[in-house]
Amino acid sequence: MNVILPDGSQLSVPEGATALAVAEAIGARLAKAAVAAKIGDRLVDLATPVHEGDQVSVVTLASEEGVEVLRHSSAHVLAQAATRVYPGTKVAIGPAIKDGFYYDFEFPEPITEDALARFQAEMERSIKEAVPFTREEITREEALSRFADEPYKVELIRELPEGETISLYRHGDFVDLCRGPHLPDTGRIPAVKVLSTAGAYWRGDSDNAMLTRVYGTSFPSKKELQEHLERLEMARQRDHRKLGRELDLFSFHDEGPGFPFFHAKGMRVVNALLEYWRAEHRVAGYEEIKTPIILDRALWERSGHWDNYKDNMYFTRIDEGDFAVKPMNCPGGILVYRSAQHSYREFPLRMAELGLVHRHELSGVLHGLFRVRTFTQDDAHIYCLPEQIEDEVVGVIELVMRIYRTFGFQKVHLELSTRPEKSIGSSEMWEAAERSLAVALDRTGLEYRLNPGDGAFYGPKIDFHIEDVMGRTWQCATCQLDFAMPERFDLEYVGVDNQRHRPVMIHRTVLGSIERFLGILIEHYGGAFPAWLAPLQAVVIPVADRHNDYAAEVAAALGAAGVRAEVDDRTESVGRKIRDNEVAKVPYMLVVGDREVEVAAVSLRSRAEGDLGHRERGDAVREVADGAGVPVPVLE
Repeated sequence: MNVILPDGSQLSVPEGATALAVAEAIGARLAKAAVAAKIGDRLVDLATPVHEGDQVSVVTLASEEGVEVLRHSSAHVLAQAATRVYPGTKVAIGPAIKDGFYYDFEFPEPITEDALARFQAEMERSIKEAVPFTREEITREEALSRFADEPYKVELIRELPEGETISLYRHGDFVDLCRGPHLPDTGRIPAVKVLSTAGAYWRGDSDNAMLTRVYGTSFPSKKELQEHLERLEMARQRDHRKLGRELDLFSFHDEGPGFPFFHAKGMRVVNALLEYWRAEHRVAGYEEIKTPIILDRALWERSGHWDNYKDNMYFTRIDEGDFAVKPMNCPGGILVYRSAQHSYREFPLRMAELGLVHRHELSGVLHGLFRVRTFTQDDAHIYCLPEQIEDEVVGVIELVMRIYRTFGFQKVHLELSTRPEKSIGSSEMWEAAERSLAVALDRTGLEYRLNPGDGAFYGPKIDFHIEDVMGRTWQCATCQLDFAMPERFDLEYVGVDNQRHRPVMIHRTVLGSIERFLGILIEHYGGAFPAWLAPLQAVVIPVADRHNDYAAEVAAALGAAGVRAEVDDRTESVGRKIRDNEVAKVPYMLVVGDREVEVAAVSLRSRAEGDLGHRERGDAVREVADGAGVPVPVLE
């Protein structure tokens, strides 16, 4: 019989041949590297039979699909190890995830500190034994009998339709419900590491049992695993929660769970960030507005948020009426637009808002500044004519890319997300909106990928994913095209024909959440902010107490030049002061002693360049002020 290969050619294989046989017929090297196969769009085990006319491709660890199979198989090996180390363990679920895998367990006792090392040892033993993964298909009733002592598996099985065939995978003494596919055997796992544990509610529901989630990762080579572990260690050292405490930027308190408290130094960073943001937006033609935090329920019903987003909202009552704390800025911005009559001559009309929003998040997902319950969103809403859409979207893309380059984010990945299952508006509106975004993206020449079904409920969007110094990606900016909201709110403008028309609305953010973006920056820079963002830009260090008055003069001159500066007049040695301020990641240090006082100079040190030598005081102030100044936006 013949099967069809990815290049369209046909390959003759014997009747009853498996996907592995196809790989072997292509070549011995490919067969050795194969970990799974695809028949059409279906990912399958190598032991799966092929049939006449099947489109067959061989999957190796060089592909994302191959790595996913590797990590899925690694999760099963972890589950086997956990049940061996702690007999009586109840097994829940264990998927492959980005950069690794996890498995949820109900252990018969609290696990000890050495559990991870014991799991690792058991996994390595199983890998060394190269135990085959075998697939078995049984009925629902057989599965219920087989897993009678596994309550989490029984719950999953009972939810399956009557009469459905269920697949199991076994390796050695471990068997689990699983669709597959898996590696041919455990020996095909080249490099694996058990990483950490965390609590996790069964199926993410706080009303269910709390399980223990064990995280791990595996890679196609030991070198790749080691590089990943080094990145994890870097991330641990750069954890924004740790650095936030050390640099005295922000804190969290039980009295406000999920609500960050910014300290004075943290606000210096935030204000510098917003000063730059405002400068960029002034140059790009935006006007800044501000809307209330609490608005009437009727507004949220009209916007669609009440039906589509109320589970994430907070509510209150005022004068016997229902109100909601805003989770988004759009409806308030629309009311600003509606407060006056508009002409086509005003368009495009760009309104930006640094709006404080609140969203209800489950306590289990709160994570430093990355996941909070209140944050400032750098929103903007652009009202334009249909023929202006493409130019405005191109302008948003250019603004986003320019700002990201300022922060050193050179790698930005773009996605075009289309209509989701839960949405508002007509099919014609969605098709027109998606087409306009695609044309704008094509005009920029930037690469992007399609993300079907992930648009906002009111329109398609372009998402921007920045890559930090550790290779992690973060979705921050978004540009969303909206034909539906102007319809819902009956927005109008007077056209060139003196008739009333419906404007097009573009929603966009650049930084996304200011709080989350700050957390990203802290980890990206390791707390060593560029001088213009640093909470303390310069410190003046007197050698002895007799130099304190002159040091204060230097600090005052720096302050007058717009530099955030302080005097370190502690009774410590100069060396100790320099070391402490290096740990505090201060960009500039100005040391003053007898010689400097005598000639009105300083000894200048830069965090980036080290000792810069003597400078006349005025020259040093200008040099530091230039280095610490907020970047000036320049349109390309």
